[in-house]
Amino acid sequence: MTDTALPPLDCSELPRLPPRAADSHKGTYGRALLIGGSQGMTGAIGLAGMAALRGGAGLVQLAVPAPTLDVVASYHPCYLTVPLEADLGGRIAAAAQDPLLALAEQATAVGCGPGQGTSTALDELVGWLYVRMKAPAVFDADSLNALARRRDRTPRGGGPRILTPHPGEFARLTGMTAAQIQQQREASAVAFARQHRVTLVLKGHRSIITDGDRLAINTTGNPGMATGGTGDVLTGLIVALLCQGLSTYDAARLGAYVHGLAGDIAAARVGQIALVASDLLAHLPAAIQQAQGEIKAAAK
Repeated sequence: MTDTALPPLDCSELPRLPPRAADSHKGTYGRALLIGGSQGMTGAIGLAGMAALRGGAGLVQLAVPAPTLDVVASYHPCYLTVPLEADLGGRIAAAAQDPLLALAEQATAVGCGPGQGTSTALDELVGWLYVRMKAPAVFDADSLNALARRRDRTPRGGGPRILTPHPGEFARLTGMTAAQIQQQREASAVAFARQHRVTLVLKGHRSIITDGDRLAINTTGNPGMATGGTGDVLTGLIVALLCQGLSTYDAARLGAYVHGLAGDIAAARVGQIALVASDLLAHLPAAIQQAQGEIKAAAK
């Protein structure tokens, strides 16, 4: 593969989730673990959890700091919540390390970062989980910033990894400036994914998805999605697709496409200015159905 521009993502190239067997059960579609939340940022992990449910994961578990558990649990009755030891700021404490690894060992796929907050202890915890977890995992938001702050000390991931930075986060991960990133989005994304052996979703207008050997440019989405929480929805959605057996590259590109499509459907109904992240959740079912139909039709 070269680092030159490639054509936009073709629906016929996207994976299609198989029909659900009549005798399937929640275990068939995987256990999603979402790690994050902190005092003042409980909404982010709630959005990620709801996206994992709407994305088709069989069982969704949210691991959050104990002081935030009641708030997070109140958002929706369909996911499970697990309290973790917290620091004085209401963030996940270093003492949660072993319990988190035990939870991750039971999970089909993991998402880390929504509403997590920042601390020195969290930086170390995220780096430790990045190396120790065997399950496929999505790292987003403050987990990316934690990895960036220790990028010279973080070796290969312990399992398949998807990183979903916006340009500012990607600049911190690479040591480049956001302006430099924007000038060479494809080349820098491919080089980073290849070097670190990850699947990268570089978010923004025409998000780039690459595993270092393949590259796709997403065609869905609109400026109305430039609002807090939409990235958390993407994290939960990709984790759900991993739970259903897709590879990291396939889950990332299908997730980006469906996420943007949900935003397009929402914008058509409420407008771009009024659009909020929870609108994506409301329109994920329609987006999934439409995308699966488009992929099937394009493949014929």
